[in-house]
Amino acid sequence: MPLFSCSRAPKAPSELEQMYTPGRTQIPRVFPVVVLGSYVLDVIVAGGFQLDMLAVRVTWALCLAFYPCMLERASEWQARLLAVFHGVLAGGAGLALAVFAGGVNGPYVAFLPGWQLVVTLLYQRGIVEIVTSGVVGIIGTYLLMRADGRSVTVALTWDAMVVSCTLFGLYCTSWLFKMQSAEHQVRLERTRRESLEELAFSERRRTQSEKLALIGRIAAGVMHEINNPLSYVRSNLDFLQKNLIEEPTADKEELAEVLVETRSGVEHIQRIALDLKGFSRMDTEEASDCALADVVGDAVKLASLRLKHVAGLNVDVPKELPEVFAVRRKLAQVVLNLLVNAGDALEEHQVAHGEVWVKGRTEGDRVVLLVEDNGTGFAPHVLPRLFENFFTTKSPEKGTGLGLPLSRELVTQFGGVLTAENRPEGGARLRLEFPVRPAGSRSGRSSGSFAVAKDGAA
Repeated sequence: MPLFSCSRAPKAPSELEQMYTPGRTQIPRVFPVVVLGSYVLDVIVAGGFQLDMLAVRVTWALCLAFYPCMLERASEWQARLLAVFHGVLAGGAGLALAVFAGGVNGPYVAFLPGWQLVVTLLYQRGIVEIVTSGVVGIIGTYLLMRADGRSVTVALTWDAMVVSCTLFGLYCTSWLFKMQSAEHQVRLERTRRESLEELAFSERRRTQSEKLALIGRIAAGVMHEINNPLSYVRSNLDFLQKNLIEEPTADKEELAEVLVETRSGVEHIQRIALDLKGFSRMDTEEASDCALADVVGDAVKLASLRLKHVAGLNVDVPKELPEVFAVRRKLAQVVLNLLVNAGDALEEHQVAHGEVWVKGRTEGDRVVLLVEDNGTGFAPHVLPRLFENFFTTKSPEKGTGLGLPLSRELVTQFGGVLTAENRPEGGARLRLEFPVRPAGSRSGRSSGSFAVAKDGAA
């Protein structure tokens, strides 16, 4: 096995394990330069050039410079050995400098307890290095004092100061780790929150884009539906102008009848405009209990404009069906998309006597909504890919390949399921299933159903 490898197994350690895991050491790049540059102080203390003290500082500075790089490439047990080695090196360096500067009688001996604080500063979050250096410092200080003839009491007193500084260094390291961990968690939470906000905004934009694409696909039907009342509104206005100006004695009953027809045409145009405006605006409403009959009714208002000259639209959604928990406009968008898709398929394959059905029923603890047509159905190679993003069999002006995937996502958000299959009788079937809402959250509704014929009359 090579000396250094990248075979460290991934794991999720606890906070305590993270604090005492080798490899957490952080050594600023300037510190090796500081260690080496401090040799100037050694020259002043020793009164001249000292090769042994220079060797200690060069060795330690080189080890500090390469330590982070070596840790990145080391496995876990190699990192532990490196940490112990650097702890021994740090503690030994302090003792060696004190000995070379004159031993117990030299100026560096008073700095031995504080040396552990220097080690803490150099090996930030290096728990193993600090503890190992402290142990070396305690043993070395005791032996140094005893070798110079100092009493056991004096030696232990010095050791007590070394222990105190080591423990203080460990406390500072622990505090630093917790502070950095807290800051990291705050950054992660902020990033997560911003990502969720961006995702939600993108989802709203994508839903809105698909809405506008749907409106574009029914634009021809909208224009035809508006042009019809506009034509007789204009004709009636010409009639009124002629009779009121040129024939002041015109029949008032006839004029009143013309005015009623004109008002009816204007109101019809206004209803279409309001339906389009309400459907195309960005959704701001929250999910709530809603009846499938009402949702289907919202979708049929616009779908009938597209299907009016393509197929007969038959709706059978009992109003006593249990309510579902959803955003009404978004669910209406799903139903509208399925209805328009059915109309496009019937028109593309030029199906004679095309029919589209919307059926609602309950199956156990599920509410089921079926959108069916009597077209050619889904081809075998199309059905498995039907809900893939950007997959479409339509021309670019009729399909983006996002309508069905988005519909499935919206249905899933409401706890439902959207699937596709072919009818045994022929044609396509889209199936929406929703969990039944608790009885206490539903309001009583009278039963009933309605149908929209091919000419659009309800």
